Amino acid sequence: MSDTQPAQSADSAETAVQLTVNGQYVKDLSFEVPNAPMIFSELSKAAPEIPIGVDIEAQQIGERSFEVVLKINIEAKISGKTAFIAELSYGGIFTVAGIAPEHLQPMLLIECPRLLFPFARNIIADMTRDGGFPPLMMQPIDFVALFRQRMAQGDNGGGEPHATA
Repeated sequence: MSDTQPAQSADSAETAVQLTVNGQYVKDLSFEVPNAPMIFSELSKAAPEIPIGVDIEAQQIGERSFEVVLKINIEAKISGKTAFIAELSYGGIFTVAGIAPEHLQPMLLIECPRLLFPFARNIIADMTRDGGFPPLMMQPIDFVALFRQRMAQGDNGGGEPHATA
């Protein structure tokens, strides 16, 4: 053991926060191009508007296990016409141990979606590319800001953890 690292006592090792990703999966996936093939000729005429909606849900499924689902909804429009609609619900099963109850909700609504996001982002990019559009590379999401927004709206009470962008 190095002199610069203090030894952990048995008590501190037992109370260390542990977050384990047990599995990840596509829970729901949808992509449609309602105005195909005409919408593809619009791509060169105007830049698309691509609002992205993000929602996070978490529910307890075991003593220390939780399902966290990152939901992404996109309805891209070009010149007021729907270019594509993409919906993804990407889930993960997480085990959380050694955490104080008041820190559980931030763990589930900030850290867990942060771990899921890169995989969901890749699925969205592949899906839009395979749908005939340039791959949509979503910018990173500030899950802390989403969580704070939820708390500011007074949604910090009972029920299941849930956040919306």
